Amino acid sequence: MDKIKVGEFNNMKVSRKVAFGFYLDDGEEGILLPIRFAPNDLKIGDDIKVFIYHDSDNRLIATTQIPFAVVGDIAKMKVIEVTRQGAFLDWGLMKDLFVPTSKQLGGMRKGAEYLVKLYLDEMTGRVAATEKIDGILSNEDLTVKEKDIVSLIVYRKTELGYAMIINNKHVGLLHNNEIYREMHIGEKLEGFIKTIRPDNKIDVVLGKPGFQKVEDESAKILRLLTENNGYLPYHDKSDPEDIYAFFGMSKKAFKMTTGNLYKQQKIAFTKTGIQLIATD
Repeated sequence: MDKIKVGEFNNMKVSRKVAFGFYLDDGEEGILLPIRFAPNDLKIGDDIKVFIYHDSDNRLIATTQIPFAVVGDIAKMKVIEVTRQGAFLDWGLMKDLFVPTSKQLGGMRKGAEYLVKLYLDEMTGRVAATEKIDGILSNEDLTVKEKDIVSLIVYRKTELGYAMIINNKHVGLLHNNEIYREMHIGEKLEGFIKTIRPDNKIDVVLGKPGFQKVEDESAKILRLLTENNGYLPYHDKSDPEDIYAFFGMSKKAFKMTTGNLYKQQKIAFTKTGIQLIATD
């Protein structure tokens, strides 16, 4: 069978049942899925998707609980406890996630939240986390190209905007003139690659590129018009912040989308807003 991936989700087959749970076939003695995490109708021979990690006794354990992040992910997590050896983060599982003191930037505090990356410790085989993300991120060998839709994590504030983590691998910049809402460190967003420069520096934008974005935003504006009796008090002179607060899009996207809807004769512009054109 395929090798078990610790710190990730695995599809496994139920090999036997015991009073306290089910053993899943790993090609050896089996991995326990405790009874409290097993579906009521689970039976021998069934396939089930489970997350695999080490319990407090260093045994591999399976769960149907969904952790906040898996190996390779970057996520913001809250510190539950701090010891001399390191800090423990709330991982969304029965067992907390360990961050060794050597993997912290300036010491973690109980109750505070930190952006960390999950990795598999080579010595112990356990899942751990590191706050030292800079050395892991690289734009040397890019796995993205312009117009690609990507996952973004708000990394840090800069003079030009916000540094953004791209697909848990690269770093890009979201410029101030592309920001129309509050940004929160660790927040996960969807965006796309706007520009890749010759030195591999990347500019990103929130949302989706080109006409695909217009089509998505068009449906949103038509829905909002329908839900508000066919009229909305927003136009090309409205504040960008007001447009973003209501529509969740930049003023540029709003103007482009409403212009497209106007050409399609689906809306009309009034002195104070936009009006839905009734169709038979």
